[in-house]
Amino acid sequence: MRYYRPYFNSVKKRRKWLKKVLTLAGYFVLAAIILVAGIFIYFAKDLPNPSKISERQITQSTKIYDRTGTVLLYDVHGEEKRTVVPFDQISKYLKDATVATEDASFYSNFGVDIRGILRAAWRTLTHQPNAGGGSTITQQFIKNTMLTSEKSLTRKIKEAILAIELDSKYSKDEILGFYLNQIPYGSNAYGAEAAAQTFFNKSAKNLDLAESAILTALPQAPTYYSPFGSHPEALKARQEYVLDRMEKLGYASKDDVQAAKNEKLNFAKNTQPIKAPHFVMYIKEYLEGKYGQNTVENGGLKVYTTLDWDMQQVAQQIIEDGANNNQKKYGAYNAALTAIDPKTGQILVMVGSKDYFGTSLPENCDPGKNCRFEPNVNVTIRDRQPGSSFKPFAYARAFEKGFTPETILFDLKTEFNSNCPPDANQDEFNGNKCYNPQDYDGNFRGPVTMRQALARSLNVPSVKTLYLAGIPQTIQTAQAMGITTLTDPSRYGLALVLGGGEVKLVDEVAAYGVFAADGVKNEKTAILKIEDSKGNTLEQYTSNPANIIDPQIARTISNILSDNEARAPIFGAASPLFISERPTAVKTGTTQEYRDAWTVGYTPSLVAGVWAGNNDNSPMAKAGAGMYAAAPIWNAFMKKAYELKMNNTVQVANSFALQKDPEQFVSPEPLATSTKAVLNGQMFSDKKIKIDKISGKLATDLTPPDLVQEVPFQEIHTVLYYVDKDNPLGDPPQDPAADPQFLNWDAPIQIWAANSGWVPQQPPTQYDNVHVPENQPILTIISPSDDQTLNQRSVTISVSAYAKLGIKQIDFFFDDDLVGVVTKEPYQFTFKIPARLIGNDHLIKVRAYDQVFNRQEAQSQVYVLAPDVVIDPPPQTQQSPSPSEF
Repeated sequence: MRYYRPYFNSVKKRRKWLKKVLTLAGYFVLAAIILVAGIFIYFAKDLPNPSKISERQITQSTKIYDRTGTVLLYDVHGEEKRTVVPFDQISKYLKDATVATEDASFYSNFGVDIRGILRAAWRTLTHQPNAGGGSTITQQFIKNTMLTSEKSLTRKIKEAILAIELDSKYSKDEILGFYLNQIPYGSNAYGAEAAAQTFFNKSAKNLDLAESAILTALPQAPTYYSPFGSHPEALKARQEYVLDRMEKLGYASKDDVQAAKNEKLNFAKNTQPIKAPHFVMYIKEYLEGKYGQNTVENGGLKVYTTLDWDMQQVAQQIIEDGANNNQKKYGAYNAALTAIDPKTGQILVMVGSKDYFGTSLPENCDPGKNCRFEPNVNVTIRDRQPGSSFKPFAYARAFEKGFTPETILFDLKTEFNSNCPPDANQDEFNGNKCYNPQDYDGNFRGPVTMRQALARSLNVPSVKTLYLAGIPQTIQTAQAMGITTLTDPSRYGLALVLGGGEVKLVDEVAAYGVFAADGVKNEKTAILKIEDSKGNTLEQYTSNPANIIDPQIARTISNILSDNEARAPIFGAASPLFISERPTAVKTGTTQEYRDAWTVGYTPSLVAGVWAGNNDNSPMAKAGAGMYAAAPIWNAFMKKAYELKMNNTVQVANSFALQKDPEQFVSPEPLATSTKAVLNGQMFSDKKIKIDKISGKLATDLTPPDLVQEVPFQEIHTVLYYVDKDNPLGDPPQDPAADPQFLNWDAPIQIWAANSGWVPQQPPTQYDNVHVPENQPILTIISPSDDQTLNQRSVTISVSAYAKLGIKQIDFFFDDDLVGVVTKEPYQFTFKIPARLIGNDHLIKVRAYDQVFNRQEAQSQVYVLAPDVVIDPPPQTQQSPSPSEF
């Protein structure tokens, strides 16, 4: 047995070690229990009594005012709607939907969901999406009835303690009943019964599956998901999420869920007392996102907005009248308008539809699907294609690069897909979708400047401008100015400049404000001041201007958009874009198939934008372009706004006023200087070619400089021939054809030029064949020979010369001084060396010219002795004849 003793000793040691570990673990568990109990006791002593949980006390109401603080736009609680009903008077669908969505373990947990809390904590620690969660229905009820919305660990502990207490005192059905009778569903509806009556005009017990899923979707974000709000598609998506949860957890069958998803819902009409409703919902959504729903509902906030109530009322009437007129003329059922002060970024007006309290049209349409008019949707904050109203951003970026308003672009039928033929006559080629846009009237206008192209809203030159400016760079400029969409530049092609990317009207109006403010951006805001119930300031407007684009570029854009003469050939001299009383810069936009009509325009003190169209994106009649459906509304508002605000003599704090005297836009300075003709408004370019005067061919290095002549040859090409699009002021591209757009841009220009009767001047293609090595004279110095010593002053220079084209003359040089010229044989010249040059080395040089001025040189080095001589004066200087003398 002694051989097994080590084994038993090992087992004994392990047991002893395990006993210590278990003992230590027991101490830890005991300490944890004591700690938890201590925390429970510490916090529980100050907590409200869960037994009185049903006696919910409503705190102070949040009030939303206009900019002066004298007009109450909305009382968030106002007349609170609540009807407490017994648990059995609430639809089973609503109960099941609530449990499936908010707390799947509701009937099995003890008021808190440990696994849910740990899961949420893990997601938070690992920065995973949807890091929230973990709150049970019981906890949510506690949070909304007994505690503040403070985000802190202390509040979460209190919430958990109360939830556990509540769970121990009431049954699950009672707690669910408390929740469904107390939870805010938005629009001042508290509890399921009030919500059912508010949104469906029926009792909670009669809600079907689809309606129950809608109500269950609301508490997460009552304003955002509200059936009376601006996001019907988001509400629909949330409803379908609720239905999918019910199917997954066995609360509803697949067929019932699908039927509920397909059910057409009829929402009740909103009857809340509210002024500027779309703006108020915009504010309320902002407040809930920043301060939380509970604070907004119960915190007693005082919110002073930037809205000008007088201008808002004017805008509402103009929008209603304009939209009704458009409906008759163009089949455009809706319109929207927003206005901003460019000097502050403050939103002055926001009209999201023609009638917030109206009825969806056509009758019996399905909201979010096929309604041309949806009253509650705030179109000013919806993503819509802006049409040509996006063009100024591309031109601004092009000017920043170095292009000028005088840059010549050709408005010709052009194919922009380099994989398609340049004839621009095909929609598809070898599987490639071709892109050859046209102007709205189907005409092309040949060479135009960038200034003319923007003022007249020409499409082909604008697409070219976007290419020259760069798509990512243009998006960067637009975003810096205030556009919040277009977050994925890879999605967009050259159609972006014609409105191929969706933007918000309120964003584009704010971005145009940068042009109005000479390149300075004042971040758009709807808030002047927010106070809590105790009068403490939570938030206050402060000016924070930022220089976004060069002032001269902004002024240039304003100068172009306010040039009525420049746009008149397209829009007419007396169009709705022209306001005779004051200078206004304005741009229209019309999307493909006339689905959207835009007009955005400004003075230095007021920017306004108008959208007209149909909510379901169905097309208007062809005549419903931005010029006709949106511009008249914009024109009417701008005139009324100035008429109203420049006559405002009542001094009210924070009131908005406009100058009576017309404000002038600051005239821009020239943006860039260049010698390139194409950047200076010239469609023809004189290409200077060095020509040999005698042969008439291209000069070479052997062509005598006096025979080289720069001759201009007129040519016409696309801008890509003359400039590097990434450095337009730099050197021309060495190989223009390397640009993938060059061929497709240049081909229609050559056709246009030929059809216009222009005969190109063709420069020579051959090189000078007269001044060539084989034609150069043959020249030899016979005497004196190289390195010869001369012992007398009189020297005769003799040469042998021959030229294929005949010798014209021989020039003789002594130390680079011309001493003689001989034009016939014998080719020799005698001269006397000046006494002052005796006693040194000297260079004799001879130059022979033929009849066309080919030349050859020869030279000899000589040494002159120094005899006793009389110094003579230097010889008279002679000049070698120039070719022009022969």
